Amino acid sequence: MVTSSDEPADLLEAYRLGANSFITKPINYREFVEQMTLLARYWLKVNRVPNASAVRSF
Repeated sequence: MVTSSDEPADLLEAYRLGANSFITKPINYREFVEQMTLLARYWLKVNRVPNASAVRSF
């Protein structure tokens, strides 16, 4: 979840609802771009997911 909230209650609720990450967006544009670049790198290059046939049989 990417949000502008920094409230502890929102963090807990996001995880309760199944979020696998909680990221508070920086207000500064440069910091925001840097953080989104790191986020994209993680999800597109680092994170591993099972292939579709494995998911169907699960």
